[in-house]
Amino acid sequence: MATVISNERLASVTLELSMLLHAGVGVSDALDLLAKEKDYASLLGDMARWADDGTSLAECFKRSGKFPSYVCGLVEVGERAGRTEEALLSLSRYYESRVRMDRRVRSALLYPAVMLVLMLVVIGVLLVKVLPIFDDVYASLGGQLTGVAGGLLVIGRWLDQAMPVIWAILAVLVVFFFAFAAIGGFRAKVLAFWRSRRGDKGLFRQMNTARLVQALSMGMSSGLGAEESLSLAAELLTDVPDAKERCLACLARLEQGENFGEAMNSSGLLSPSSVRFLELGQRSGAMDSAMEKLAEDLTEESEYAIEAMVGRIEPALVLVCSLLVGLILLSVMLPLMHIMSAIG
Repeated sequence: MATVISNERLASVTLELSMLLHAGVGVSDALDLLAKEKDYASLLGDMARWADDGTSLAECFKRSGKFPSYVCGLVEVGERAGRTEEALLSLSRYYESRVRMDRRVRSALLYPAVMLVLMLVVIGVLLVKVLPIFDDVYASLGGQLTGVAGGLLVIGRWLDQAMPVIWAILAVLVVFFFAFAAIGGFRAKVLAFWRSRRGDKGLFRQMNTARLVQALSMGMSSGLGAEESLSLAAELLTDVPDAKERCLACLARLEQGENFGEAMNSSGLLSPSSVRFLELGQRSGAMDSAMEKLAEDLTEESEYAIEAMVGRIEPALVLVCSLLVGLILLSVMLPLMHIMSAIG
């Protein structure tokens, strides 16, 4: 089974093809030129031969089985309208924005994840290694840890006994994350499982809406009507069933004759304020520009929401870690200070 190529390669291929077409190079010659590059030889070699035999670019994309159906559909529309170059350029911009968004999400989540791991390690060392030392000190002075410190000591001893199991769990997690990072097929299956269950909640819903509006803007700027653009855009959300369901619900309302803005609002695709903005664009005859502007705004809002979420997580982790470490140390140091003052 053919594998769909990454967003990075999609952005690169569509951009270079659009540049060659803009320079007046034919489709078959453009594919042949790109296929001579090492990075594209296996991807575009067969497509160049098909194009030489008279196959259209969209059909070449379909026959390769390596391009998303949305790419094939939009290129086909562009070829019918004589706007292949514009369609490819729109696709390139869209997938470049997807790449930027994915990188920002990864970089935004990496630091909190590392901080959480370090926090758990510090607390674990305090509970398993440090508290027993204080317990021995108290025992040598004829006392014992009680209250909060005693409870924490019990937790530390339980963790110490369960350490073989904890190490086994950690080994499994390390193997999992290594496979997730190194094996594309495994990563795709894990992400598909996540998206099918939680991929349209909270921040992810906001990101899906931004993707959808970007796709709608791209379709309309390539000469598609609202229904056709929405139908193609639904193909981008195949990996998120809930988001695709919203998209198809909107499409069904449009087919029933409902106004575009009302259909977008009632199906939950856009907020009332966004719908009002689109309706103003529609009345002024600048629907394409309004959709493009809305796509930019929603993308910026998604990026800001990610940054805001990370901005809340980082200080929360630092605060929680500081409080727990302080609680552990104070619970053993204050009684020790009282004992030392009594001895003195």
